[in-house]
Amino acid sequence: MRSASNSNAPNKQWRNWLPLFVALVIIAEFSFLVRLDVAEKANSWAESFYQFTTASWSTSKLAVDHGDVEEVQLGVLSGEFDHGFVPGSCEEWLEREDSVAYSRDFDNEPIFVHGPGQELKSCSIGCKFGTDSNKKPDAAFRLPQQAGTASVLRSMESAQYYAENNITLARRRGYDVVMTTSLSSDVPVGYFSWAEYDIMAPVEPKTENALAAAFISNCGARNFRLQALEALERANIRIDSYGSCHHNRDGRVDKVAALKRYQFSLAFENSNEEDYVTEKFFQSLVAGSIPVVVGAPNIQDFAPSPNSVLHIKEIKDAESIANTMKYLAQNPIAYNESLRWKFEGPSDAFKALVDMAAVHSSCRLCIFLASRIREREEQSPKFMKRPCKCTRGTETVYHVYVGERGRFEMDSIFLRSSDLSLKAFESAILSRFKSVKHVPVWKEERPQVLRGGDELKLYKVYPVGLTQRQALFSFRFNGDTEFNNYIQSHPCAKFEAIFV
Repeated sequence: MRSASNSNAPNKQWRNWLPLFVALVIIAEFSFLVRLDVAEKANSWAESFYQFTTASWSTSKLAVDHGDVEEVQLGVLSGEFDHGFVPGSCEEWLEREDSVAYSRDFDNEPIFVHGPGQELKSCSIGCKFGTDSNKKPDAAFRLPQQAGTASVLRSMESAQYYAENNITLARRRGYDVVMTTSLSSDVPVGYFSWAEYDIMAPVEPKTENALAAAFISNCGARNFRLQALEALERANIRIDSYGSCHHNRDGRVDKVAALKRYQFSLAFENSNEEDYVTEKFFQSLVAGSIPVVVGAPNIQDFAPSPNSVLHIKEIKDAESIANTMKYLAQNPIAYNESLRWKFEGPSDAFKALVDMAAVHSSCRLCIFLASRIREREEQSPKFMKRPCKCTRGTETVYHVYVGERGRFEMDSIFLRSSDLSLKAFESAILSRFKSVKHVPVWKEERPQVLRGGDELKLYKVYPVGLTQRQALFSFRFNGDTEFNNYIQSHPCAKFEAIFV
């Protein structure tokens, strides 16, 4: 028994060490697998880094400063890695990165103008007029008494009678903002508006024996209007004169009601000055009486249609105009053609002009002042740099802003380098404004027959900062190349749009 017990002792000892041996083998195997996994991951990381750098650096470059605007390209932002790639679409990224918190919120801190102003029912920006000794105004209707207050000149009189209304002279005197009848002024204040004149009033029968009516009371005008009246009379044009000049009819009448009975109306201004077009002209349009004009040399810019106005540019023109009046009076078809706009609607150019007054001049002044404040802030060295464009591969997306004339807010528009054309720009504007169900500023002001449906028609789009004379009558991009160059050289460019 003892010998058997002794012979089994080594086996028993081996069995005692077996668990420890197995444990060591498992630990060694685990250690080997861990080292292998680390090596594989290291290879994977190295491969991933190679793929990233190859993809990024082969198609990208560091951001380059172009006039305080940084170019953003794939994988590289502001000269540093931004986790590899621009997240989301370029449009989403630009919408976020170009967003700016300006130092002044005009809803909480409205534009304040010292002086009388129209009480505004609505304005797209905070806007207040009045007096407040405890508040520094943004502007005042006088030459300023303190720095930082813009001086505003506002007048609807002719510069030929009031020389200070001349824009150049007003600037020399120190006025920062000019508001006159001139479409070249900062904030035009014309005599025209849909609200004041029922321009689409129906045409009534012409029952008077005289061809034309005149309402002229200032017989000392500095132009040739009285000489023109006399020249028409010498050419056998019968004129009923209700005013004190050449008076031959009782003037105690409703002017527009009286004009409706005449085929022609003598809309003779007291000065021949560009854009100086007063109620004399617009009352003639309301009456459906063809206006015969002595006045603004550019009166055709105010005409509702090409053949709707007769213009005596110089006194020598009176005879030919008299012959035209006689011809139209004797030919109903030709006469009615001159009033065709009354039935079919005026031109888009006329609507675009009068629509400007759908936003009161006091509101437009506040928009002008607020825009200047924003512009100065954007030009400050402390202003946040914005990318304004995003490049991926060979495609660049440009971020621009477009707002409707008469409104302060602007919408983002994105343009791609593969189709950087005027047609694509206009299409993008219409698409954007339709998507937000935009309602034009003139919708409630126009006569019902001219409001149309819900469709939007883009008449003009132009860079912010132009005068209305430039915007309406002279500015245009000279093709896609000029537009392309403008977009590339004006980061985050701002535009105004006119819908008709």
